[in-house]
Amino acid sequence: MNRTVLLAGASSAAGLTTARALLDAGARVIATGRSPQRLAQLSDAGAQTEVADATSLAEMTELAERVGAVDGVVSLVGGWRGGGGLAGQTDEDFDALLPALQAVRATSRAFDAAIRTSDAGRFAIVSSTVVERPLAGGANYASMKAASETWARAVAQGYAKAARDAGATLQAASVVFRADGGLDADALARAVVGLWDADAAELNDQTITLS
Repeated sequence: MNRTVLLAGASSAAGLTTARALLDAGARVIATGRSPQRLAQLSDAGAQTEVADATSLAEMTELAERVGAVDGVVSLVGGWRGGGGLAGQTDEDFDALLPALQAVRATSRAFDAAIRTSDAGRFAIVSSTVVERPLAGGANYASMKAASETWARAVAQGYAKAARDAGATLQAASVVFRADGGLDADALARAVVGLWDADAAELNDQTITLS
């Protein structure tokens, strides 16, 4: 697997597991995070680490210009807050969940050209099956995930349109991974590695439930 994959917001357990799976498959992994201390375990695993805020378009754009060609970007910024019914959906919780959407927006925009230039570009986000059955106590969370999915689908349409306008074969794909319940790091890692096992035309605008 001769690919360069950027994991944005990778300092979680899921980020480390995914990085290790990609490295084992032969990929070059670039892992970003805001904390040098939390990135240390990724560096020890063999990833190139970059201290950068995945929610910042400016920082992601600077990183994209500096690292050059990449074949995949996976946005892993997440978090959960909820409970208390509709009345418990506070503005503070909403603001705490917002970075996940901001990271999807910033990374997809900053690395758009790189993904479309690759002969097998992949962009992926992690969502949840709660978007299909949102509960009052998780309305903030489900809304943020739904917005992130909408953005990722717009990215998919952009890839398809760019290829169509150029009269070229589609080589880039934007994919949504949905966790059913808690995020299974091993399932996510397998799914990310598997992004390069299928043609872009089969993957683009697909929603894949992790199992």
